[in-house]
Amino acid sequence: MKKVLSIGVVAALGIACIVAINGCQPNRMTPERALAAREVELKLDQTEREQMKEEQNAASTAPLERAPLPEGYNGGKAPKDATLTAPDTFKVQFVCSNGNFVVECHRDWAPIGVDRFYNLVVQGFFNEARFFRVLPGFVVQFGINGDPALMGQWRDATIQDEAVKQGNRRGTLTFAKSSMPNSRSTQLFINLNDNSAGLDPQGFSAFGEVIDGMNVVESISAKYGKKPNQMMIQEQGNAYLQPNFPEMDYIKEAYIAQ
Repeated sequence: MKKVLSIGVVAALGIACIVAINGCQPNRMTPERALAAREVELKLDQTEREQMKEEQNAASTAPLERAPLPEGYNGGKAPKDATLTAPDTFKVQFVCSNGNFVVECHRDWAPIGVDRFYNLVVQGFFNEARFFRVLPGFVVQFGINGDPALMGQWRDATIQDEAVKQGNRRGTLTFAKSSMPNSRSTQLFINLNDNSAGLDPQGFSAFGEVIDGMNVVESISAKYGKKPNQMMIQEQGNAYLQPNFPEMDYIKEAYIAQ
């Protein structure tokens, strides 16, 4: 009897060991099942994000009508073609992947900066440009063209600094610059907070402000923060950004509005 019991115990233990080794538990999550479940989650997340963006687009203000191209514009896209003087005030319609917003610019705030921005918009420079640096509660930055060849022409086309007449309040538009004097070129940022105390003393001259769609500006995806490498953007443009940062919001089109 003892021998029979011993054989039975050994057999039971053997079966238990086989079950443990082969993972025969009916509810065990295999790597294949885990991968399949994760793929489903990602698809659901993507669907939800797309639905949210559609709702935001539907809720955002319809785009303003486009103003005629100004007299004197020769159709060029290089710095040498940026010779237009901006009106005293004008509006720019931004049509973006997450909705629409409007900026109103004031030439008396910063005439050099306003003239540069006006020429860039007229030339379509910001079309398809990505919001490549988004820091919640601070700024949303853009202004690197998606075509490296075109961007290469503008990189060193800097403009002079000018006095700060308007503070970097929430919703204002300002050219980015380095610590070097007269380093403004094509990059800009929108203030997401009142950054006057920190940025005004450094010489950042606001020249416009968001007058419609600030909620859209604040909903621009901050998923990638400041991860995108600006040198890589300069060298490869959207060919670098699109595959590596597929959920990055961008400007479909920016134009002078009536």
